[in-house]
Amino acid sequence: MNVDVDLSPLRATLEDAGVDGYLIDDDASDSDQRYLSGFTAPDSYQTLVTGDGIHLLVSGLEYGRAQSEAAADSVTRRAAYDYQELVGQYGPYEGKLRTIAAFLEDHGVDSIAVPRTFPTGTADGLREHGLEVTVESKGVVEEIRASKTPWERDQIRRTQKANEAAMARAEELIAAAEVADDGTLLADGEALTSERVKEAIEVTLLRHGCGLDDTIVACGADGSDPHDRGSGPLRAEELIVIDIFPRDTETGYFADMTRTFARGDPGEEARRRYEVTKEAYEAALEAVEPGVTGGAVHDVVCDVIEGAGYETLRSDPTTETGFIHSTGHGVGLDIHEQPSVSPAGGELEAGHVLTIEPGIYDPAVGGVRIEDLVVVTEDGVENLTDYRVALDPRSS
Repeated sequence: MNVDVDLSPLRATLEDAGVDGYLIDDDASDSDQRYLSGFTAPDSYQTLVTGDGIHLLVSGLEYGRAQSEAAADSVTRRAAYDYQELVGQYGPYEGKLRTIAAFLEDHGVDSIAVPRTFPTGTADGLREHGLEVTVESKGVVEEIRASKTPWERDQIRRTQKANEAAMARAEELIAAAEVADDGTLLADGEALTSERVKEAIEVTLLRHGCGLDDTIVACGADGSDPHDRGSGPLRAEELIVIDIFPRDTETGYFADMTRTFARGDPGEEARRRYEVTKEAYEAALEAVEPGVTGGAVHDVVCDVIEGAGYETLRSDPTTETGFIHSTGHGVGLDIHEQPSVSPAGGELEAGHVLTIEPGIYDPAVGGVRIEDLVVVTEDGVENLTDYRVALDPRSS
């Protein structure tokens, strides 16, 4: 991981708090841990940020790889503090605490700030060993992560290219399907189901070095719930929402994209909702620039959708139809991170990578959502998504 991390905001926070360091105790599924350490491991390890550098404490199993891969100024193995002997004498919990305490002492650390997700047991145990432990409540590392370096943007672009290949495969299957007498889409004589399309998406992503935990292929009423993953046969003349959010297996960076298709005519109202959503999506893309708040961009989307006669959560906080979610979110090592393009969204800055994804939902009609992934630039926005916006799937 080649992120050139500027940790001056974190170090300023530590100085203001009067503490010696910042400690994370987690595995690399914690994105702040991965970001600060430049290292991934399936078991927990410790990352310490001090005024003089970044320091890792890892198991002997991970020591060699951490030395060669981590973005750290020093890497120490637990054995340096007789970890196994401590575990044998005191048990795994106390043995770990004594090892971490010795590691912190080696780096001249008597007081630490920790993230909000820091294990309570570790925090209480370190306090019992005489360390001062306070929670860094603002989420300063997540704020730092929100502004992507050029290298990070390149990784997200790469993931998005894989995403586009997967979307193209899904669209191809819908376009090439035959239509049964009852409207069911058929592939090779069998129903083209949400599950079959998801499998094709996953295989395509694997071939492009990406994976995903889940994806959305939701037809008809299923698509009216923005997070319904979809199931069962896909049908002609109904809206089909496909939302793919893969992660690069090497770098860990996500991408995100949604398109809505219909094989045949889904009806006048569905087509109108699609055009309104497209207008809102285009207006939001036009509004994104440095200095504009995520709240202002969200308001632009609400203006378009409300102007067309549909409810939003702004116009009716209790509505269950219409535009019932935020306009977008940051994307990086997490699929949902800062910044937020929502009523409470703060100021957008150059380097922010975010989604623009308005939608309109109603079980009686189905769902429509259109989503691109963009990066805020010094003078506007760059769209990282190179995929057409069209309701009709491309012909086979």
